[in-house]
Amino acid sequence: MNTNQPIFLQPVFQERIWGGTKLQELFGYSIPSDNTGECWAISAHPNGQSIVKDGPYAGMPLGTLWSSHQELFRSNAKVFPLLTKLLDASDDLSVQVHPDDSYAGEHENGELGKTECWYIVDAEPGAAIIYGHEAVSKDQLRQMIENGEWDELLTKVPVKAGDFFYVPSGTIHALGKGIVVLETQQSSDTTYRVYDYDRRDKNGNLRELHLEKAIDVTTIPQAYEPAKYFAAEREGIVQTTFVSNSFFTVEKWDISGKTEIPANKKYTLVSVIEGSGYLRVLDNEYKLNKGDHLILPVDFGPYELDGQLKLIISRE
Repeated sequence: MNTNQPIFLQPVFQERIWGGTKLQELFGYSIPSDNTGECWAISAHPNGQSIVKDGPYAGMPLGTLWSSHQELFRSNAKVFPLLTKLLDASDDLSVQVHPDDSYAGEHENGELGKTECWYIVDAEPGAAIIYGHEAVSKDQLRQMIENGEWDELLTKVPVKAGDFFYVPSGTIHALGKGIVVLETQQSSDTTYRVYDYDRRDKNGNLRELHLEKAIDVTTIPQAYEPAKYFAAEREGIVQTTFVSNSFFTVEKWDISGKTEIPANKKYTLVSVIEGSGYLRVLDNEYKLNKGDHLILPVDFGPYELDGQLKLIISRE
């Protein structure tokens, strides 16, 4: 079994009422429509699985690779635990909140909960996110929702490219118009909508809200963890650790020139968000281009990265 072969993946695209065309404009993807909201770049979730592009596992869904070739991953997780997405918020996303593992397991047929984080890839001037709320009790949260006191309830935060936000389960949140993010999350598709600006779908219907479940799972009062980034620099690379906890570790690697990377102790998810270059391992060379997504198996390497590259790296 060759663990020194990177696994390049073909993403899956999801159309959304708030989607646009920036995934094509920024990354060159062939998107299904002008309302393409999500690129599920590294996904084994049943609602949209990435497919292995080439090599010995070409054409295999990631979920099948995970279950049939655990020697590449050596993980105790029951299902592939992470999901990497790119999101194009051409319009405001619905205000939403996600459950934790315990609540989702009980109420959503054993689905994982959803703790996530965002790296802001692109943001138009004046762009902002909703990140948290001002209610101090469940009764106040319910009352403000029922009264439509959205401006008083929701906390808005301006954003720019390069910002990072950790969004644990229980956090009321929403991307605002004009933002593109790379999202690393638990492999879950469970979302409870709190507010959707009274928008109607293509059939003229108001989109479903999930107010009781949302109130159940929202953290009150809102707890914020201040971002504590850790950056390490050596020849050819600056490695910035954004978050490292029981759900995932997420880092940004800025590559300029050549740098040597030690062998993986864990399988590693890689997304190229800027630039181009090469990955070299043993006597093999692999081209890396903006918009590529790949998995490096456990024990991969040591290897060399060469070029001008910005990578988002994640591990369970």
